Amino acid sequence: MRLLLIVFLVLFIFAPKVGTERVKMIDGQYVPVNLRINNSLSDNDMFVKAEAGVEWFMKTWDIKGASVAVAKEGKLLYARGFGYASLEDSIPVEPYHRFRIASVSKLVTAVAIMKLQEEGKLSVYEKVFGPGAILDDTIFAHPRDKRAFDITVGHLLTHKGGWSQRYGDHMFMPEVISRTLNVPMPVDLRTIIRFALTKKLHFTPGAGQSYSNLGYAILGLVIEEASGMDYESYCRKQVLEPLGIYDMALGKNLPENALPLEVSYYDVENAPLRPSIYGTGEMVPASRGGNDIETLGAAGAWVATAPDLMRLLLAIDGFEYPKDILSQGSIEFMTDAKIGYAPVGWRTTLSNGVWWRTGSFSGTSAMMKRMPDGTAWVVLMNSSGWNGPELTGDIDQMMAKFLLRVKQWPETDLFSYYTPVQLKFAKVSEP
Repeated sequence: MRLLLIVFLVLFIFAPKVGTERVKMIDGQYVPVNLRINNSLSDNDMFVKAEAGVEWFMKTWDIKGASVAVAKEGKLLYARGFGYASLEDSIPVEPYHRFRIASVSKLVTAVAIMKLQEEGKLSVYEKVFGPGAILDDTIFAHPRDKRAFDITVGHLLTHKGGWSQRYGDHMFMPEVISRTLNVPMPVDLRTIIRFALTKKLHFTPGAGQSYSNLGYAILGLVIEEASGMDYESYCRKQVLEPLGIYDMALGKNLPENALPLEVSYYDVENAPLRPSIYGTGEMVPASRGGNDIETLGAAGAWVATAPDLMRLLLAIDGFEYPKDILSQGSIEFMTDAKIGYAPVGWRTTLSNGVWWRTGSFSGTSAMMKRMPDGTAWVVLMNSSGWNGPELTGDIDQMMAKFLLRVKQWPETDLFSYYTPVQLKFAKVSEP
């Protein structure tokens, strides 16, 4: 005991300075260690030219804050924040700040589905709606288009469920749904699904493909039914926590309900206001109550740090180190287009081994990329670009230049500063 005490004191006194954050109790048992990766850990002359490129990009596109993480061969070698987490309060971004990740959330959902299949709790070939299906619920029992009974989990994973955005995105039209079904706002997910099922499908399930936020939101209910847990709890317990990820959580709509160390969000200048999703009649920014992030759920509601997202990426990249959380078969199903389903969760998976996932909505731009040489990067931003989702293409070019400008990389794995501990009966602490 004396020896352990001495070791702890030495580590405490001489450990590098890293960030601190509020500690949130998880089910009364697990809390993250207070030490966090800090900007100072990536202070190095070898990054100066590369960082100048990021700063130029942010100035050009009027990005208020960003978090960048780079890994090579399974090690986190760079993590730094740029700009401001809160412009109004002049709080600089640190790697431990949390950002909305928009549709990057779909990758979390897809991994959870594959995990459930490996556990034998569902199959991607199972039907979603109808008698004996996963969501055999009376409110979904009478779709206008009987082809809805043919929708499988795999169809939803690959945007082949039969819905398109021809008449708008179901997840972003609450006023229409509220008025049509005569229900108050905000409308919940089951109401949105019920509304979708009152319409004809745009194509036969499996016969076409169209990007569908609704399909991935439905997968959140599929996960709950198959696991017997709520969606967030299953993802955290079975996917994230086993990887040492404790700071990812589902986000909230309003700034006053933001998570600890979550950044503020900034729409493009002169962006049109939207009606509040709470039905108050108030016109608000889309990023602050104009979009229903909470109901989007499994399709786009996760909030994460860049290092945490890197941990997830490295756990499903197919490389030997670190060990993947999914089987090789599951990873191939998600990424090999020859199987007929890929990409699953990812936005694009090329046969040359380049995979990426993007996410974008008002006040949020996110991208993560895996390359065949073992390099991976994550970029999170708390601002929109005037060109919307197309900004991710510019982020990709920015990071290509970033990597070229770094001639030598450090050897220290920054994940070594980010080790969760298990505590029982811990109290929630404030900084």
